[in-house]
Amino acid sequence: MTWHERANTITPRTGLLIDGRFRSATESFEVIAPRNGKLVTEIAFANADDVNEAVSSARRAFEDGRWSKRAPSERKAVLMAWAELCRAHGDELALLMALEMGKPAHEAKSIEVRAVANTLAWFGEACDKILDEIPHTARDALALVTREPAGVVGAVVPWNFPLTMAAWKVAPALAAGCSVVLKPAENSPLSALRFAELGLEAGLPEGVLNVVNGHGHIAGKALGEHPDVDVLTFTGSTQVGRYFLEYAAQSNLKRVYLELGGKSANIIFPDADLDRAASTAAWSIFFNQGEMCTAGSRLLVHESIHDEVVARVSTIAAAMQPQDPFSDDAPMGAMVSKEHLERVESMVTTGRGDRAELIVGGERVNQESGGYYFPPTIFDHVAPEAYIAQEEIFGPVLSITTFSDDAEALRIANGTRYGLASAIWTQNLDRAVAMSRGLRVGMCWVNCYEEGDMTIPFGGVKESGFGRDKSLHALEKFFDLKSTWIQLSEPS
Repeated sequence: MTWHERANTITPRTGLLIDGRFRSATESFEVIAPRNGKLVTEIAFANADDVNEAVSSARRAFEDGRWSKRAPSERKAVLMAWAELCRAHGDELALLMALEMGKPAHEAKSIEVRAVANTLAWFGEACDKILDEIPHTARDALALVTREPAGVVGAVVPWNFPLTMAAWKVAPALAAGCSVVLKPAENSPLSALRFAELGLEAGLPEGVLNVVNGHGHIAGKALGEHPDVDVLTFTGSTQVGRYFLEYAAQSNLKRVYLELGGKSANIIFPDADLDRAASTAAWSIFFNQGEMCTAGSRLLVHESIHDEVVARVSTIAAAMQPQDPFSDDAPMGAMVSKEHLERVESMVTTGRGDRAELIVGGERVNQESGGYYFPPTIFDHVAPEAYIAQEEIFGPVLSITTFSDDAEALRIANGTRYGLASAIWTQNLDRAVAMSRGLRVGMCWVNCYEEGDMTIPFGGVKESGFGRDKSLHALEKFFDLKSTWIQLSEPS
């Protein structure tokens, strides 16, 4: 069955998921397919009262212990079953993501659904392996340091990897024993609703996971300001991250964990494997239509290999033209929305007027489809301080800058307000170590990009935020530490 045929068989959920049941709302929102600009469905959008009901449901579930007090091994079994259900329904989940945000369906299945299932399974396995502590004390006392679930978690996730980001937040929060209110992005609620429904089928008790579709300035703000939300975890733009810090300060001082934007650099030295470096550099910016916080949007090339690297990257870009997301060989799909496409176009126009040389792309394509398609776009000779070298475009737009020595490369790479990721391409171990130590980023790859597994934390520094997803470090933010000191009547 083709993706087009599958699309005719699917009926998305369109309500809010509160207390284990789908329900309507007073406001609705049109979900538009980026592939052709046509209406997919109308979906319920939450107001502040709806968010309050979802938080109240999560609080009841937490306090009565239907999940928070269950044995870790039992929580593990549910998360593992959920992972298997996601694998079994991979085509459906992939199709929903392709419909709502425009990524190629085959990539959504092979990459994102796999990541979601792996995340649920990994944190499921971790449930019964988290240990408390018994510090050494004098013989007349017993000290305990215990980890207790933090309570109600608000999770606000973006549309670019709608289910991966949801799983990165939801899985560790549930593994810790918390209850969750998930707010998906406006553009990508369909996959989140089905994902949560599969969680219920796997055995999540009612109220433990609630989903409130809605606008950021309404539903997201209501979560951020809510006095009964104990932890807020967010992935998205730096500006919205600032809002959540303000909401927390103005309400109950809830903990806020932010994973924000990036302007990541691929740094290629003359001794690198140029074929591999160039092909990976192209993939790192054009994959997922460039709609990635970790996108390798800056290519820093040593001046001695500039022409060779640019030629190779340009050739690859020409072969990665966007296609219908339902095509089985689409290297790129559509941009998420008309508004986002226009934003990317505007930033490209600014780049053209900023003394940079546009050598590939720059104009929307496939307009006859009615969809929102933008091709791989490359600017050469971009000054490090140029607008397109400093601002996160969140599209398939690459800025190329040359450097003459290691010190200059490091200075340029660190010369933005972001600090999410970077990559170094060299065969020189001393250089690789020195550069990786000097880069002000949360993630650094050497002779690769976006590599790693669930054991490695994901997050940045500077204005890329300070939250961490993945790994055991992600679990820690959903626990409270309690210190208990027991004075004994006599030394044992």
